[in-house]
Amino acid sequence: MTIDLGVVMDPIEAINIHKDSTFAMLLEAQRRAWKIYYLQPSDLYLQDTKVMGFATRVSVQDDPARWVEPEDRTVRSLSDLDVILMRKDPPFNMEYIYTTFLLERVQQAGTLIINPPHSLRNANEKLSVTHFPDCTVPFMVSRNRQALGHFIDEHEDIVIKPLDSMAGNSVFRIWHEDPNRNVILETATQHGARTVMAQKLIADYRKGDKRILLIGGEPIPHALVRVPAQGELRANLARGGTPSSAVLTVRDRWICDRIRPELNAMQIDFAGIDVIGDYLTEINITSPTGIRELDSLCGLNVAATLLDTIELRLGH
Repeated sequence: MTIDLGVVMDPIEAINIHKDSTFAMLLEAQRRAWKIYYLQPSDLYLQDTKVMGFATRVSVQDDPARWVEPEDRTVRSLSDLDVILMRKDPPFNMEYIYTTFLLERVQQAGTLIINPPHSLRNANEKLSVTHFPDCTVPFMVSRNRQALGHFIDEHEDIVIKPLDSMAGNSVFRIWHEDPNRNVILETATQHGARTVMAQKLIADYRKGDKRILLIGGEPIPHALVRVPAQGELRANLARGGTPSSAVLTVRDRWICDRIRPELNAMQIDFAGIDVIGDYLTEINITSPTGIRELDSLCGLNVAATLLDTIELRLGH
């Protein structure tokens, strides 16, 4: 039986197919003869009781010169789709939340949404780690400059980052004797208007951070290791990080076991956690990346594992 797949994402014509995990999913869906319908969040709308969308049927190919072929664009009820991948990148702002409200209506009508809209709203990618203090370094979540200043004095060397961004955007390192600490705090918190997360610096950051992908709560046995460029704090590939791979350690697997019950309770079928040294730093569920790099480095097909899980959820 053919599966009708919808994907809500950023403009597909602007992606980097060598690094785009959504594209890996679409390639695998096409191999399975699924019908693929592409939408941007602005294509969705609620009319009376139905969530509708301007859906473009597309075909894809692993060709950097021409990776997507649009076919027909029609208005359709999204509840007619079997499954929808919500793959819109942050920022996680009110427009993102409004999109999850619409998708929740679709879910209530019987369509499988990966990941579920309520989980996308409730499991903030930075805040989620605070549920597992035994897996993390000391942290603080605040927009109060005085409280953050006390945290810096206590831990001496910290990292501070916004709660709603991605790819290392607006991540700062602050030393307790840094003459610029106040202006960094003002900038990071937008003069007290923006809540941030502060974490004690993990010295092992120079060895890179590991992106571990979990499907149905089970980890892919290889992690994508991202080593920061010389003189750079951030290891994100978008910031010049160098990719390699590593087999999961005993500690990595323990962290995965520790968080699995909560991921499963929230029906999070696809997550990407970040681990530096022995510590969990983020749980990414909006649009986790790393599939293409891991496939290339380790000869895997991570998207196939995800689509196998989707087929089981659909009863195929």
